Amino acid sequence: MPVELRRCTVLTPPVRAALLEVYADVRAPLLHEPNYRVGAFAGRLDLHAAGAGFALVLGRDGDTPVGYAYGNTVGPGDGYWGRLAGPLPAGFADEPVFALREIGVRGPWRGTGLARRIHDALLADRPERRVCLMVNPLAGAGRVRRLYEDWGYRAFGTQPATAVSPELVAMVRPVR
Repeated sequence: MPVELRRCTVLTPPVRAALLEVYADVRAPLLHEPNYRVGAFAGRLDLHAAGAGFALVLGRDGDTPVGYAYGNTVGPGDGYWGRLAGPLPAGFADEPVFALREIGVRGPWRGTGLARRIHDALLADRPERRVCLMVNPLAGAGRVRRLYEDWGYRAFGTQPATAVSPELVAMVRPVR
């Protein structure tokens, strides 16, 4: 049975529970780290879901949730931009962008193109012109960043490390 993709703009309790189930499985090796704990992620998820332009795509193989991606709109003056090191290019944050907050696919479905399908479905009808994300440059020994580069993302800055998060690379690409 092919994986079915379901798009949501409201985080209902069943969708939230399914997403947290997938997150816990995908991030299992990191759950001992404070920033990766399910409770910390759930708090961020709820905050993002309450934000402007929230959208989520959840992939299901039958009744099993197997992957997800979600994000929301960030506009000029949003704290998203303030976390980045150094000044942004002139005019870079003058218009809304879609911030891809999280993407994850369970192990048995990795390498099948599902992450790209979920990503593309999430962006399919976005009104913003650009999408941004932040990635740990060491994730998967750099494979995750290279995957995003293959999808057309380019680095434009960094978010400095904090007590609970490593330095992240900020990446951007056109929505379409």
